[in-house]
Formats: sequence, structure tokens, C-alpha cells
Amino acid sequence: MKQVSNMANTSNGSLATLLILFTISAAIHKVQSQNLIADNISVVEGETATISCRVKNNDDSVIQLLNPNRQTIYFKDVRPLKDARFQLVNFSDNELRVSLSNVSLSDEGRYVCQLYTDPPQEAYADITVLIPPGNPIIESREDIVSEGNETEITCTSMGSKPAATIRWMKGDKELQGKSKVETTYDRMFTVTSWLRFTVTRADDGVPVVCIVDHPAVKDFQAQKYLEVQYKPEVKIVVEFPSGPIREGENLELTCQAKGKPEPQQVNWVRVEDDVPSHAVITGSDLFIENLNKSYNGTYRCVASNSVGEAYDDYILFVRDALTTTPKPTTTTTTTTISATTSPPDIIQDSQAGTEAQRSLDHAVIGGVVAVVVFAMLCLLIVLGRYFARHKGTYFTHEAKGADDAADADTAIINAEGGHNNSDEKKEYYI
Repeated sequence: MKQVSNMANTSNGSLATLLILFTISAAIHKVQSQNLIADNISVVEGETATISCRVKNNDDSVIQLLNPNRQTIYFKDVRPLKDARFQLVNFSDNELRVSLSNVSLSDEGRYVCQLYTDPPQEAYADITVLIPPGNPIIESREDIVSEGNETEITCTSMGSKPAATIRWMKGDKELQGKSKVETTYDRMFTVTSWLRFTVTRADDGVPVVCIVDHPAVKDFQAQKYLEVQYKPEVKIVVEFPSGPIREGENLELTCQAKGKPEPQQVNWVRVEDDVPSHAVITGSDLFIENLNKSYNGTYRCVASNSVGEAYDDYILFVRDALTTTPKPTTTTTTTTISATTSPPDIIQDSQAGTEAQRSLDHAVIGGVVAVVVFAMLCLLIVLGRYFARHKGTYFTHEAKGADDAADADTAIINAEGGHNNSDEKKEYYI
């Protein structure tokens, strides 16, 4: 009997254990099937945050919302907490949605969605309050920078949460700066970034932009325009002549100089010699008339400002005066090369052609002179023979008259060249 009683007690204990396990299993299944959900929230200070407690497959269990201090904000659709900033947006069997307006930093924390089941369920909604930074402050070590020097620009972003990040742009190129983050007494962050770089004349007037990246703001930036001073850029321009320079021509050069600040002085000098005494210098222009080869040399234009000075050189080479030569009868083909500055090989070919032309001119002139001299010699020979022949004939006639005459008077009368025979005998000389 005692044995039967013990078996009955064992059977009852096992049944009770099974019942308890079944109850726990059912409760767990019920909790899992209801599945309470809440989402984290980031909100900018002063704006509105919305907290949503959602339940799947709710069996009429009560939903309530608690603040970070576990004070009940809403129990179903009733608000026990006396804070008018909390307002009921939606209440149903599956959701409790509450809005919090004018959020401040003190509202930040973990809010609890609670579902009255056995055991109770909880889900958490973390509210993060974003505080945008103040207007970025950009400053430079100096307002005006000289070309080739290093400058430093600073950008500061104050009073933000979380800490902001700072990027740099110069024109359309991103540069890398160095940043430091500091925490203030009120849990805010101040970020300072430094940018150092060497400036060039191309940076003059280019904006340097400090860009502040923060989840609470977009396109937050400040900029500063660079002012760069640089020494002059100098270039000599030939106004005339446009081609090779020859003796007797005039020359005009213009010195173009620009810089920042504008060049204060522009000077013309002749390297290793003096500028011709009759050269006329008017501001940035140099004029020399009636050129000759003694003016050959390097002419330099020097411009200066407060940053420094620079120069450009022009090499003057005066050629012989242009000589006109007879046009050859043979047809030739000439190729003309037009360029602002002739390459060295073209200049050498041109000079060689000029020397050949001069040799040809000298040969022609020598031939003409030889022909003229030969003609003059021939003329002199003909004239000499003419005069010699005329004189011999006169004396012969006079002597012939004297042979038959008895005296001198008769000899004169009887001479072939006398008056008596002048009509009978005539001689012609060609």
C-alpha cells in the first residue's frame, strides 16, 4: 500500500513538472510571438522627436512608454507625466507613438517601450540630440602674401555635438589640414583646423574654403580669397620692322611688364655697352633710327616693384643694306617660309644666299667694266691712226710742189694743196 502511494506521489509530481514546463513554454512562445520593437532616434536640438513602440500579434497586452528615469510618459493613451511637450500621435493594439517637441540636450537618453506580458517585455529607443556648430571662423596669418612664401589659414568650428570635421578646398583642389578637437564644460566640442601651403602667383584671387561636415547641417562653410604679390613678368615686343633688320632702317621695341603691385620702374640698358646716344626712350618704348652694325648687341628691359625685379633681353643683329640685282631669265621656284621668328637653319640658308648673290653682283659689275675699258682702248687706237694719217698727207703734197719750182713762191703755187689746184684735186678722208 505504501508502495502504491509512493508511485501515486511520483506520478503527481511528474505531472506538475510537465504542467509548469508547458506553462513556461507557452509564455515564452507568447512573448516571442508578440515581438516588441522600438527604433533609435537622432534629432537636431529644437526640433521634434517621434518615439514609436510597435507590437506584432498583440493579444490586448498593455503598452506603456517610460522616460530615461523610468517615469511613465504614457500608459495606453493616458499621459501621467505632466510635460506638455509629449503628445500622443497614435494609439492602437499594435502601436504607441508619442512625439516630443522642442528637444533639448537634457532630453537625451534611453526611452523604454514596455509590454505587460508574463514576463514583461521591454524595447529601447535611444534619443541622440544633435547640436549644430556655430558659423565657422576663418582667419589667415597675414592678409597679403608674397610669391614663394608660406601662409597659414585657420578655421574654427565651435559648440557642436558631436564634433564636426573640417575639410579644405583651394579653388577646385582639396588640401589636407591638421585638426584638434576640444571638449567644453557643457559637453560640446570645438574643432580647430590649420592649413599651411606655399603660395604662387597663380593663387592670387583664388578662394580658400573651409568646409564643416556635421550631421545637423549641410553645406556649412566659410572662405577667404588669397591676395598674392609677385615680381613683374617682362616681355619685349618688336613693333617694327617685322622682318630681318638691315642698315638704314629704324627699330622700335616695347617692354611689356606686369606684376603685383604694378612695376614702379622700367629701364632700358645695353648689356656690355651704352645705349646709342641718339636712341629715344619713352616710358617702356625704345626707338633707334638709321641703324648700322655698330648698334649690334643685347638690349635689356628691366622692371621692378616692391617684391623684386625681372628682365627680358633682345639681341639686335643688323644686316647689310638690301641690294637690287637683275632679274635672272631662268625661271626658278621660290619657297617662302613665314614665321614670327626664323629657325636658326633658315637664317643660315638666307645668309648663304645673300653672300652668293653678292658674289654674282661683283662678277657682273667686273664684266661690264672690262667691256667698257676694252671699247675705250679700241676707240683710242682708231683716233690715233686717223690723226697720224691726216698729218702725213699734208707734208707729202707740200714737198711734191717744191720739186718743180724755181723759187719758193712758185713752189707754193705749184703744190697740190695750193689754191690753183684746190678745185681740181680733192682728197676725202673717212
